[in-house]
Amino acid sequence: MRHLPTRTTRTSRRGVIGVLMAGLLCAAGTTVPAAANSPLTGPAPIHAVTPQSGNGLALTPPMGFNNWNSTHCRAEFDESMIKGIADIFVEKGLKAAGYQYVNLDDCWAKQQRNADGKLEADPQRFPNGIKAVADYVHSKGLKIGIYTSAGTKTCDSAGLPGALGHEFSDAQQFADWGIDYLKYDNCNNQGVDAKKRYTTMRDALAATGRPIVYSICEWGENKPWEWAGELGNLWRTTGDINDSWGSMLSIMKKNLPLAAAAGPGHWNDPDMLEVGNGGMTDTEYRTHFSMWSVMAAPLLIGSDLRKASAETFEILSNQEVIAVDQDPLGKQGTVLSSVGGRWVVAKEMRDGSRAVALFNETGSAQRIATTAAEVGLPEADGYTMRDLWEHRSYNTAGTLAATVPAHGTVLLRVAADDKWAAQPPAVELGLDSRPLIEAGHTATLTTTVTDLGRTPARNVSAQLSGPSGWQVKAVSPTGSPALPTSRSLSTRWQVTAPARATGAYDLTFAVRYRSPAGTRVESTVPLRAHVVVPPPAGGGYLSDLPQLSASNGWGPVEKDTSNGESGAGDGNPLTIGGEVFTKGLGVHADSAVEFYTGGACDTVTARVGVDDEKGTRGTVAFEVWADGTKAASTGVLTNAMPAQPLTADVSGAQVVRLVVGDGGDGVDSDHADWADLRITC
Repeated sequence: MRHLPTRTTRTSRRGVIGVLMAGLLCAAGTTVPAAANSPLTGPAPIHAVTPQSGNGLALTPPMGFNNWNSTHCRAEFDESMIKGIADIFVEKGLKAAGYQYVNLDDCWAKQQRNADGKLEADPQRFPNGIKAVADYVHSKGLKIGIYTSAGTKTCDSAGLPGALGHEFSDAQQFADWGIDYLKYDNCNNQGVDAKKRYTTMRDALAATGRPIVYSICEWGENKPWEWAGELGNLWRTTGDINDSWGSMLSIMKKNLPLAAAAGPGHWNDPDMLEVGNGGMTDTEYRTHFSMWSVMAAPLLIGSDLRKASAETFEILSNQEVIAVDQDPLGKQGTVLSSVGGRWVVAKEMRDGSRAVALFNETGSAQRIATTAAEVGLPEADGYTMRDLWEHRSYNTAGTLAATVPAHGTVLLRVAADDKWAAQPPAVELGLDSRPLIEAGHTATLTTTVTDLGRTPARNVSAQLSGPSGWQVKAVSPTGSPALPTSRSLSTRWQVTAPARATGAYDLTFAVRYRSPAGTRVESTVPLRAHVVVPPPAGGGYLSDLPQLSASNGWGPVEKDTSNGESGAGDGNPLTIGGEVFTKGLGVHADSAVEFYTGGACDTVTARVGVDDEKGTRGTVAFEVWADGTKAASTGVLTNAMPAQPLTADVSGAQVVRLVVGDGGDGVDSDHADWADLRITC
């Protein structure tokens, strides 16, 4: 979604950028967390590396804070907040973890320049001026960033003064205030060539003589990854993120293919972190943090840390994950596979190890696997594999695999070293099928425990447990005296859901075992079980049936209305090409909605297209999936097209999945309607 040319109260067109310049710290003799020589231990200090581009700053991806995602231009964005964040950085150990920049976004300035053409701070928000706030931030051993736009006005609808035509004056003013970082946005640019505008500000910053990290925020519109490395330290590759799974996923997918452009001093910027803002689960936030780190992205906290939960601080301060992001080799991770939403992304590290993200895009637990050879490691007798969220090390014979929860990521660091035998063997916990159970009925689930290690797992014991009121009974052996390499223990379980259960529940699969040296190990994986309702005989409108899972690019999936991008119920009548529909689903790319069909249905039909409410904007593509098989697709549809008929054969499928992609050009205005959406059973 984007709204041009100015910003509304939603996150349209807004980015962020706030943050640490770890490379400059290193050059100054200060250390920040980074990779150790072995993944067996936590992070260790890094040292200066040779500057690779431009001004020699940001030799590792910037880390810090920006207020925009948590405050927008609301009144709580003020001097007190900025000082409070600086205090928290020190008190909560975030500064020690590597976060350095405390950045101001839009709305810090008065609406007009003064008689001398200078910018002034909004006296209500910053009564003591920007210099005083900068001095306070600097007194904490931190750095401060500021925002303006490469246009006549900034992105806020109030129309605050931009820097176009004032670049050298504004840059000098920022330097005089003690600014260390500039985020330079793209609104109200008067059609002036982007490269020219961003080059002028590059020159203006250089003319000040002050080291100022330069963040180019032109939303990826002019492919800045092809030219901005000569100008700035980082550049936005996408439109604005919002605090939803669909938005985060869409941005991640656009940023991942750009790995070749990134390196020390010049980084792809997929926008700031949403961790802790409340729109995603903690599992999804761990994925967000993991994938941004594997992509060597700036780690820019976008939540109000004064209100943050303990879990939010735990995610943001995981120094082993931060070390992946801050590795001085400066490689962005690359995609090795993504079949069926099961992603393997690997990042080369300076010490020769590999960071490996096993990321599950789907709405159910999935087995995701690769090998040491596939991620680029040399042949070896054994490998050390460290789980960066569990903070545990294992040995593996070469297979890297895990059952990854829905929307989750297992982040590993793997090395071919000679100390692998000191670690217990890795075991993989698996499940043969998705736990879909009708209320009051019994389903049979089969679990597996597989030894991935070079050494045997001994005294293996498996246990499956459910919530209160559930019945779980093993009907085959749950233990084994030993599992050699690649051998498995398979156990069948009868699982009964209570008669009145509805919705999703967590089962826990746990295994206990010993290493050959006697070390006790316990591993668990959460398995989300869904209590499902069989579809009605004959079928009906899918918008009237319960959804098994749903993710959406902006706002919730809407029933029988278009997508309004914000809260539930804020859409309009479904309208495609002037034709109004009373039934269906309104979504925003990227979107996926699942329904339980229990093998009892045969056909899905719909009229699909881009909703009229976005005018001429929006391109989308519709797909229907039957279990893991694509049953129908439309190709790219535009707002100029009338509603298109779509029919999919879903015979025998347990789950039908409705997917809307962005048409390949980003998610701007991608309001998609599944109109007259029916299923025949």
